[in-house]
Amino acid sequence: MAKVNWTFQALEDVSDIADFHAQNSERYSSFLVSRFFERTELLEPFPHSGRIVPEANLPSIRELLVNNYRIIYAVPNADEVNILAVRHSARPLSEFSLKHE
Repeated sequence: MAKVNWTFQALEDVSDIADFHAQNSERYSSFLVSRFFERTELLEPFPHSGRIVPEANLPSIRELLVNNYRIIYAVPNADEVNILAVRHSARPLSEFSLKHE
């Protein structure tokens, strides 16, 4: 089982997304945030279950899709998953470094 670690950047992304959606619907905002965390639980037993991020084209940089959002994560080894960012699919990833530490 891999340990899923959320980076500060990814948690900040989720907070910003929640704030944005809460302006129109607290309920949807809460649902979406829950969905992000529930979806990443799948990575504990199956760290390579997401698709390879096309922009990175590296087997260790992957993503899960939730509604219109991309949960971008790195798999540095079989025991670890690092959630790097949560981005709307319409936003280009050019502003986000796909390198993982």
